[in-house]
Amino acid sequence: MSDGNNQAIIAHCIKSGSLDKPAIVVPNGPVITYRSFVKQIDMVKESLESTGLKRGDRVAVVLPNSIEALICFFAVTSVATVAPLNPSYTSEEIKFYIEDIGATTLITSEAFGAGIRESTPGHVKHIKVSLDDNGDMSLALPGNSSNQETLSPKTDDIALILHTSGTTSRPKKVPLTHGNLLTSVDNIVGTYILTQEDVALCVMPLFHVHGLIASSLSTFASGGTLLLPTPFNVIKFKDLISNYGATWCSAVPAIYQTVLNRIKGKDAILSKPNQLRFLRSCSSALPGSIMLELEERFGVPVLEAYGMTEASHQMSSNPLPPDKRVPGSVGKGTNVEICIMDTNGSILGANTLGEVVIKGRNVINGYEDNPSANIDSFTDGWFRTGDQGIIGTDGHLTIKARIKEIINRSGEKIAPGEIDEILMMHDAVVEAVAFGVPHSVRGEDPSAAVVINSPVTTEELVAHCRLHLAPFKCPRTIYVVDNIPRTATGKVQRKIVAEHVLAKLGS
Repeated sequence: MSDGNNQAIIAHCIKSGSLDKPAIVVPNGPVITYRSFVKQIDMVKESLESTGLKRGDRVAVVLPNSIEALICFFAVTSVATVAPLNPSYTSEEIKFYIEDIGATTLITSEAFGAGIRESTPGHVKHIKVSLDDNGDMSLALPGNSSNQETLSPKTDDIALILHTSGTTSRPKKVPLTHGNLLTSVDNIVGTYILTQEDVALCVMPLFHVHGLIASSLSTFASGGTLLLPTPFNVIKFKDLISNYGATWCSAVPAIYQTVLNRIKGKDAILSKPNQLRFLRSCSSALPGSIMLELEERFGVPVLEAYGMTEASHQMSSNPLPPDKRVPGSVGKGTNVEICIMDTNGSILGANTLGEVVIKGRNVINGYEDNPSANIDSFTDGWFRTGDQGIIGTDGHLTIKARIKEIINRSGEKIAPGEIDEILMMHDAVVEAVAFGVPHSVRGEDPSAAVVINSPVTTEELVAHCRLHLAPFKCPRTIYVVDNIPRTATGKVQRKIVAEHVLAKLGS
C-alpha cells in the first residue's frame, strides 16, 4: 500500500512500468495508453489547482461512463475530494447533493450539463470538459486563476464521498478515505489474481463503487486494460467479450439475467476462442439458477461477491477454482473480518442466524454529519450491515435478507429471498421479487411480483409455492408485471417494488 505521503490513489493505481500499454479501450472509439492517461490526469490536476481548489474541497462530477469521468476521478482525488453523481438525476436532485456535500466546484460536459449548471448555487464554480476523437480531453475553466501550492493527499484524507440509497430516510453521506479505497483495491486484485494481462469489461456506472472500484481502479492497480463501452448495451455483451478479449466482467444479476434471456436456445455464445477467466456478480443477490446457467453457457466460474458502499465495495467473495464456490453463498471474507451478531451485540457461533457485521481497513469510521446513524450502525468497532445472514462451519457466508425487508406475518419472520428462489424455479418465471404488504390482523402478508416468459396463471404460481414452502411463507397474491423497477445500479429495493406494483394496480 502507498505510504500516504503523496497522491495516494493515483500513485497506487496508475503504474509506471507499462506506459505504452492500453489503459482504457472504448469500443469503436479511442484507445488511451497509460502514458496518455497519466499526462491528461496531470493536466487536469494542474488546471484544478489553478482555480484555487485545495485539499478538503469537494468537487461534484456529473458525467456518463467515459474516459473523462476516469480522468476527473484521479485528477480531483489528487487535489481534493470527488463526489461522482448520477447523470440521470434531475436538476433538483443534483442541487440537493451538491448542497448536501458542500461542493465548491461542479464538473460536467457541454453535451448535457447546461440545465444542471443553471440550477446549482451561485458560489459553485463550473468546469466543462470535452473529449476529441483522439481521446484528448480539454477543459473550459472559470476566469479566476490561482498560483497557490496544494498539498498532496494523505491516506486518511477523504478521497471519495458517496450517498447511500436513502429509500427509508434521508440519504447518508459515506466518506471514503484514500486508505479505505487502497485496501479495497488490494483485496479485489488479490481475490481474483488480477494482472496486467487482464482486460476488464466495465458495465457498471462509475458513480457507484461497483463500477468505479471493482472494475476500474482494481484494473488500473493491476496494470490491466479497462474495456469501457460508452454507453453499455447489454445486447452487445457477448460480442464485447469475444471481440475485445475481455478476461473478466463484474455486474449485477439483472444484467446477467438479461444476457441469458437473449441467448436462450442458442448453442454458441462466443464466436472466438474463449479467453474469459471468470464472471463476477455483486451488489444484489444472485439466484443459484442464474449462476449455474451462466457457468454452463460461458464455460467459466461465476463468483458471487458481497459488497457495500460503507466498505469501499468488496467484503467477501467466492474464490477462483480450485477453491470451493457455493451457489447461494457470498463466500468468505476477503481480508475483511465478518461475524454474525445478535441484537444485544454478542457475536454468534457458526450456523446461527443474525446480523452480518464487519471490520477492516476498507470500512468507514462513520457516516458524515449523522451521529444517530453512527450510534445505530457501530457496535464495539463492528459495522452493522443491516443484512441478516449465517456463516457455516466452512466459513462461507449466506445472506438471508435485509433486516428491514424481512416480512413479519403474525410474528413469523419470512426472508423474501427464499420466496424469490422458489418462484424462479418455475419455468415460466424470469424474475421474481417478494415483499410484505400490510394486513390488519397479521401485520404483513407475503406477496410477490414476477416477470414471465410464457403463459401461466397466478393461481398456478401460488400452487407452485405451496409445494415448496411452509404455508405461512407462501405469497397470498402474485402480480405479473412487465418489468421490475430497479435503482440506477441495478439493485432491487423491495419497498420500491411494492409501492410501484400496488400503485400501478390501484391496490
